[in-house]
Amino acid sequence: MDWVLPAGFEAAVMFGVLAMALLFKPWLPLTHRPLQSPWLACVALLPFVWWTEHLLPNGMALHVTGACLLVLMFGWPLAMWTLLPIAMGASYIERPVWPDLDTLATRVVWMGMLPATLALGLGLLIRRWLPHHLFVYILGRGFFTTAVSVTLSGALALAFGHKPDTLRGDEWMLAYWLLGWGEAVSTGMLTAVFVAFLPEWLLTYSDGRYLPGASSKGK
Repeated sequence: MDWVLPAGFEAAVMFGVLAMALLFKPWLPLTHRPLQSPWLACVALLPFVWWTEHLLPNGMALHVTGACLLVLMFGWPLAMWTLLPIAMGASYIERPVWPDLDTLATRVVWMGMLPATLALGLGLLIRRWLPHHLFVYILGRGFFTTAVSVTLSGALALAFGHKPDTLRGDEWMLAYWLLGWGEAVSTGMLTAVFVAFLPEWLLTYSDGRYLPGASSKGK
């Protein structure tokens, strides 16, 4: 039997997460000049990605969110706050009026905050238990954690009744499994590109941690 969440639950979760993120000073990464331009680019471009939905034959709308990539690029606290203007921008593009709070919160929590937070947890486990290797970071944190986090988000949404009545549970999970792979491919590819050419765009990446001996080059 599905659990039914009380009205306003997503809004309470959204504000609670934003308040928790404030404790970790989410503005600090933006004092690092190399992260300012990519952050502004994400805020400007990702609303259009969220707005461009793909309708499956069963009528379910899916879109890549980039939430897990935001965690890798800017850290969890800033990623949580970045999701808010992205979702608001996408809602405004879709319908140029102030978005309804419950609708906005539902979008932010289930499509952004939940998979991003799961990706953070899985990423910390990978960093703790697996070797500090370049490919572990790219494949583990860029690809694997994204695929698992998005799929788990779908499973949790199904368990808590956040599913249209027109869809069966297996259809819902198949859609989220496909979305997870799509998100993982895009996040993994961009992570690999950033590691190779723009490592300063990844707050969670360090040559000293994942490329032993790199700091001694040129000495």
